[in-house]
Amino acid sequence: MKKLIDDESLVREEERLTALEVRKDYERRKEERRPIEAQWTLNACFLAGRQFAEITPLFAVRDSDPEYPWQERQVYNHIAPIVETRLAKLAGVRPVMSVRPASGSDNDLKVAEASGKILNAVTARLETDNVIARATLWSELTGSGFYKVVWEGGRSGDVAVTAVSPYEIFPDSLYAAGMDEVRSLIHARAVPVSEISERYGVTVEPEEVEFVMPEKPNARLLADLRRTKVSDCAVLIERYERPSKAKPRGELLIVCGDKLLWRGALPFANGKDGERAIPFVKQDALVTPGAFFGTSMVERAIPVQRAYNAVKNRKHEFLSRLCCGVLAVEDGAVDTDLLESDGLRPGSVIVYRQGSQAPRMLDQGGVPSAFAAEEAKLEEEFNVITGISDIMRSSAVPSQANSGTAIQLLIEQDDSRLAITSDMIRAAVREVSRMVLRLYKQFASGERLTRCVGEDGKVELIRWKGSDIGECDVVYDTVAESALSRSGRQSRLLELLRLGLLNDEDGSLGVSTRHKLLAAFGYGSWETAEELRSLHEEKADGENLRMEKGENVDADEIDEHDLHIRSHVRYMLSAEFDKAAKRDRRLKERMLAHIRGHRAMKALTAEANGENGQNGQTGA
Repeated sequence: MKKLIDDESLVREEERLTALEVRKDYERRKEERRPIEAQWTLNACFLAGRQFAEITPLFAVRDSDPEYPWQERQVYNHIAPIVETRLAKLAGVRPVMSVRPASGSDNDLKVAEASGKILNAVTARLETDNVIARATLWSELTGSGFYKVVWEGGRSGDVAVTAVSPYEIFPDSLYAAGMDEVRSLIHARAVPVSEISERYGVTVEPEEVEFVMPEKPNARLLADLRRTKVSDCAVLIERYERPSKAKPRGELLIVCGDKLLWRGALPFANGKDGERAIPFVKQDALVTPGAFFGTSMVERAIPVQRAYNAVKNRKHEFLSRLCCGVLAVEDGAVDTDLLESDGLRPGSVIVYRQGSQAPRMLDQGGVPSAFAAEEAKLEEEFNVITGISDIMRSSAVPSQANSGTAIQLLIEQDDSRLAITSDMIRAAVREVSRMVLRLYKQFASGERLTRCVGEDGKVELIRWKGSDIGECDVVYDTVAESALSRSGRQSRLLELLRLGLLNDEDGSLGVSTRHKLLAAFGYGSWETAEELRSLHEEKADGENLRMEKGENVDADEIDEHDLHIRSHVRYMLSAEFDKAAKRDRRLKERMLAHIRGHRAMKALTAEANGENGQNGQTGA
């Protein structure tokens, strides 16, 4: 018994020493990153409008003192609208991913098709658009944003993709060119102690937690207010280490305070060829050569913003002198205290000493033209540095552009100035998509049902499991991405219509095609006939699903038989029908019998209409 107690004590002591080592490593990395973090805080201050802040030699961020008490210190924030404009432009970068098969074999083609459907369905369910938007906000503000891709909830769980602030990321080297060169990475964040106790079964003490921004906007010493005592939070530290000779499966250590909460191999085989890797993806706004964290446009715009504030404030000081005037008086001639307190009110009487010179106003001249010229140059410099043009900022086309081609060229030039940042977003989303598929391949052992869109645009349910995902690659689907834009889709439809590619065999525009064009432009219910046609098509699609489930469906007298026959034939020519027919060999027989019923009713209706017409003519 004593030996058992001694062994338990040794294990607890070893765990405590391991936790202290991880905590010491975290503090070291945080101290090394302090200059970079000070720049991030300065960027956040300028974005929020606190633009007289500066970084001290000790890498604290504080407000600078005015040189004179009378100096104007107003802020004319151009950085905030620039960031908002860039975010609005980058919001259109939502890359659509497709899966490329490993080879041209039928099996690999089927695996790639299933993987692509799974990926598109999962990304829609995880609301990745919101995650990308949050990560892009961090990358625009600080230069880098991060995605964390993990599996939650055991074998029956699911993938979780979250956007992570760079304030929570601590690499082992600040000079690593990317995630591939990072050997270990720490993710440290504030977590409520109740959540830690619930997840790990360990009670920890609350501690001081650092926050990104100060609590008070008018704070004098911003850096000191970033460390705040929180009553219910503690710093949870996760240290990920890549596989090595000493640790072939890598290592994950989770520490809070002086307690080791978890120790084990890297849990996720999310790397290439099934290797275990760090579950983070980095997204930069602009790459910094020889550095891990990227560069933000805000950092480049700060010197221009300082100069712009100075010019505007000096200009307003000059205007104040012109409006209020500067009074020159002889020493001892007047009561200067009274004159300073009351000023030169209209109708006021100035009493000055007999024999001295009367007070006089100094001639200030006019506002120098250099103010306006410098102001215009700085506004243009904002556009040059940040990649934002007047078209993007004001949403107005220059008066010199008189043709549609010229306007389109200007818009394309605006897009090209953000091409580097857009490519960074696409690369990050592609890597996230790869990790998602690899996690499903590793953990999704049981069968799952996923709702997705088939090749013919209809919603379908696919049954799959992790073994159905093969060794395939995720690539950009640039055509699908360009089609996401509503205006881009409409312009392409108009081009196809002009070229005649949407016409039927007889060269005319079919009624069904016309209805789809109206729906694409937002006029799907423009005509009652078109709305009725849509209802018939939906009814026919429902009949297809019922017959696929094994029901015998009869044709109805109220059906528009031509529309129903066209919908049924289109379904029988689709790949989904081939799959369903292999499962149920009588499906084709049911479909053909249903189509014969429509044709028989159509013939009876035509015969009845012909007889009525003849009777009408005889009666006349």
